[in-house]
This record gives sequence, C-alpha cells and structure tokens, in this order.
Amino acid sequence: MKTSNSRITNIQPGDRLPERKFKPDNVQLFLYNAALWNAHRIHFDYPYATVEENYPGLVIAGPLLGDWLNQCVVDWVGDDGYLASIEYSNRKASYIGETLLSGGKVVAVFREVGEVHIEIYIKNENNEIIAPGKAIAQFNLIN
Repeated sequence: MKTSNSRITNIQPGDRLPERKFKPDNVQLFLYNAALWNAHRIHFDYPYATVEENYPGLVIAGPLLGDWLNQCVVDWVGDDGYLASIEYSNRKASYIGETLLSGGKVVAVFREVGEVHIEIYIKNENNEIIAPGKAIAQFNLIN
C-alpha cells in the first residue's frame, strides 16, 4: 500500500507532540468529579483531604490526567487518523494550584500499516513524570 500522500510519511521516531499546560481550579475539579459521580472527598473537601488524609491540598482526579493524555494524542493526530489505544498509570498525586504539562514522543513508526507508537506523560512543576503512558495512533493511508 502506498503512503506517499499520508501524513505518516513525515513522522519520525523522536518527534515530539505539542505540550499543553493545565492548572485546574476547585470548580473544574468539582465539576469533573461530579460528571463521573466520583464523591471521594479528597477531590472537593479541603479539610478532609488535608487533615484526615494528610494531603497538602485537594487531589486532582487520576481520570482527569488520563483525559488530558487522550487529548494530547487526539489533537496531534487531528483528522489524519485516530487514537487506536491508550494506557497510562497514575504514579504520583497532584494538587490544585499545581501547573501540569501533557506531552509525548514518537517511539516507533510503522508506515506500511499507518501505525505510530507514542510515549505519553503528564509532568508536574518539578518536571517529574506523574502519569506515564503509551498510545498507538492509526493514520489514514492514501493510495
């Protein structure tokens, strides 16, 4: 199958996905968890999160980090294909007031089938990867 008219012909291992900054506030965190029916108090009850659970602040929901990773890949792929699979792991908590960064790097390109493997991440302000992951993007092949 020819891929000469497909965007995948220009993608190389080592290419970086555009990074995006996030700084969620109490309202965004509350609404996100309400939409998920997640009533864990560490996400909305500051005294409970800090006194009872000993967190330094309200904890940003792990699924929200996953959604940001998903957006990172989907935005990069655009209309040229789709996100075929994604997996990630929350390794360290993050809190309201922190600025987080999503991004990724191409690790393998399989032009003959239109597949791109990507390492993705969410980093905190200390440049620590708090949510690493992997994604596979499937690009359209044009004959």
